[in-house]
Amino acid sequence: MVKPIITVEHLFAQYGDTHVLKDVNLEVNPGEILVVMGGSGSGKSTLLNHMLGLKTPKSGTIMIDGVNIFTAKNKQLRNLRKKMGVAFQGGALLSSLTVADNVRLPLEHNTSLDTQTIDIMVRMKLELMNMAGTGHLMPSELSGGMLKRAGLARAVIMDPKLLFFDEPSAGLDPTTAVELDELILTLRDAMNMTIVVVTHELESVFKIADRVVVLFAGEVVANGTVDEIRNSPDERIQNMINRQPNTQRDDGEVYLNRLLNKDKN
Repeated sequence: MVKPIITVEHLFAQYGDTHVLKDVNLEVNPGEILVVMGGSGSGKSTLLNHMLGLKTPKSGTIMIDGVNIFTAKNKQLRNLRKKMGVAFQGGALLSSLTVADNVRLPLEHNTSLDTQTIDIMVRMKLELMNMAGTGHLMPSELSGGMLKRAGLARAVIMDPKLLFFDEPSAGLDPTTAVELDELILTLRDAMNMTIVVVTHELESVFKIADRVVVLFAGEVVANGTVDEIRNSPDERIQNMINRQPNTQRDDGEVYLNRLLNKDKN
């Protein structure tokens, strides 16, 4: 039996009195693309931040490659993060550096490779992202799709085992979004990466996912294959898929208590 590379168990998170994640449990298997989807405010970005170790939960554990990221020593975390790549929603490039200098940063900070080797690796990753010849450009000279691809090149420059991608298709035109989806599939197949994608873009979900976790109000309401999600009997999921408004409403007492700020949950 394949051992999961990521295990999230009984994860609870809150901001002040607001409960954002409620008993979240999931696993990510080696070599798969897991998509975490949900509407705005569902908790998917908060879950990603906890999986990256950027936030500390109220309770629960996250094991990544055998390391409990909330109790690990600093050296353990540093070694683990060398195996992880993160592609942020807007690319998160440093505006004062060229594309090539942005992409080379992880190699310069984490390896002792010589300059010529680093230059070759940077060109290889930019070519993989269909960005050959753009290394001299500044981030301000790139389109939205190019910014995302440059950020992705930096995220995979060290050939990580794990890649986390936040909203890859957000703000892109349909053609560029499809190209980025194809890149994600290429990384999974050609580089044997395990990939966690957070998105609300249904077309991307159904194209790239091996498995889908659906969050609703901080809770996992579904966990399955694309077909299982498509055929889910849960009205909330069908509303999301069919772009219908959610018809479930609080009863009168709960609604009144929330308006009066008495409902802290």
